[in-house]
Amino acid sequence: MDLLTANDRPGAYPDSWYAASADLLPPFPAAVGALSCDVCVIGGGFTGLSAALHLAGRGYDVILLEAQRVGFGASGRNGGQVGTGQRLDQAALEGMVGQTAARALWDLSLESVALTRDLAARHAPEAGYAPGIIHAAHRARYVSEFHAYAEKLARDYDYHDIRPLDRAQMRALVGSPAYHGGDIDMGGGHLHPLRYALGLARAAQAAGVRIFERARVTALTKADPALVRTDSAQITARFVALGLNGYAGRIEPALSSRVMPINNFIAATRPMTQAERDHVIRGDHAVADSKFVINYFRFSDDNRLLFGGGESYGYAFPRDIAAKVRTPMEQIFPQLKGIEITHAWGGTLGIAYNRMPFFARLAGNVLSASGFSGHGVAMGTLGGKLLAEAISGQAERFDVMASVPSPQFPGGATLRWPLMVAAMLWFSLRDKL
Repeated sequence: MDLLTANDRPGAYPDSWYAASADLLPPFPAAVGALSCDVCVIGGGFTGLSAALHLAGRGYDVILLEAQRVGFGASGRNGGQVGTGQRLDQAALEGMVGQTAARALWDLSLESVALTRDLAARHAPEAGYAPGIIHAAHRARYVSEFHAYAEKLARDYDYHDIRPLDRAQMRALVGSPAYHGGDIDMGGGHLHPLRYALGLARAAQAAGVRIFERARVTALTKADPALVRTDSAQITARFVALGLNGYAGRIEPALSSRVMPINNFIAATRPMTQAERDHVIRGDHAVADSKFVINYFRFSDDNRLLFGGGESYGYAFPRDIAAKVRTPMEQIFPQLKGIEITHAWGGTLGIAYNRMPFFARLAGNVLSASGFSGHGVAMGTLGGKLLAEAISGQAERFDVMASVPSPQFPGGATLRWPLMVAAMLWFSLRDKL
C-alpha cells in the first residue's frame, strides 16, 4: 500500500486542527529537469528540514525534496510533545550500550529539547512552545517505578527538572480517575508541530535551500556523485540525507527492514471554558500515560483538548477516526462523554524494532536518520543537525546514535506487519489487565 496517498489527497494537508490553525505556506514548485547540488535532502519533516537548515548554515548548496507538502507527514500531525530522554529509559540503555554511551545518549536528548525550543523561538514563535510533560501511571504498581526513575535521573544524571507525583498530586493536575501517580518533567514541553515545521521551512528557504514539493523520489543510486530521480527530475548530489521515517516506502532496503510504519490518531474537541479545562488538565502541560498503546493529550492555544489514542491494525485509516479516539478519551475523562469533536485525523510514524532511532551511513555519501518511534519532535530535529554535522566531516555525534544496536524486524520487510499486529494485540490486552 502507498502510504503517501492511501489516506490522504495528493498535495493536500490532512483535515486536522493543526492544518486548520496554521498559516500554510504557498506551494513550493515541483522539481523538473536535470539539477545538481552539494546535498540532496529527501523528506520535508523535522529531520529533513533541520538537516537542510543546518547544512545551508554551513555553506552547502542544498535541495530538499518532499513527496507531498512540507510538514505533511508525522511532523505536522503528531501530539506535539517535546520529551527529554530517548525512547528507551536510561536503565534500559545502560544495559544495552553501557554507562558511558548511555550518558552520551542522555546528553544528546537534552540537547534535542534545547535545540527544538530554540529553533521554535527563533523561527516559529507561533508554535507556542510551553514547558511541562506529565507521565501518568495507569496501574498503581507502576508508581514506584516512576518515582525510582526520577530519583535515578537526579542521582546518576544530575537531572532535577522531574519530580514525582503521588495519586493526589496527579489528580490535582489531571482530572481523571484512571491514574495513580507518576511524575512531571518540566525539562520537556509541547508545541504546535505543523507551525513549527512550517517555520523551519521558511527559515530553510531564507537560508538558500531549494525546496521542491510533489517531488516523490522514485530511485536513489548510491554512487559518487549520487543520483536521485523523481517523476520529473534527476538530481546529482555529492551527498544525500534521508529523513523519511514512516513514509520511506521501499526506497532503501536497510530502512524498510528496520523501520516500520504504524498509524496513530488524534481528535480535537470544541473549545472549552477555563472551568472545563481545569477539570481535565490544570496548567498548560502535556500528558502521556504508561499504556503500551499510549494515550497522550494536551490543550491547544484555543482551549481544545487534543487527545491521541487508539490502536490500528491496518495501513488504511478507520472510516470514523473520531469514534476510534472518543473511546479512550471518554475512558480517561468520563466527564467528557458526548463532547463535540471538531477535527479528527490520522498519521503514520516510523517505529524501530527496539524503539531506538535508526541512524546509518548507507553508503559513503548517503546518510539516514529515522525510526523515532513516537519520540521524533525533538530527536528528529536533532537528527537533522547530526546529519549536517556528519556530512560536513564531524561525524562523532552522529556515530553515537549510529552505534546503538538496530536489529531488523523478524521476517524483514515482508513479515514485519503480521508479527507487529500480533504484538500490538497482545500489548493491547496487557494494557487492560
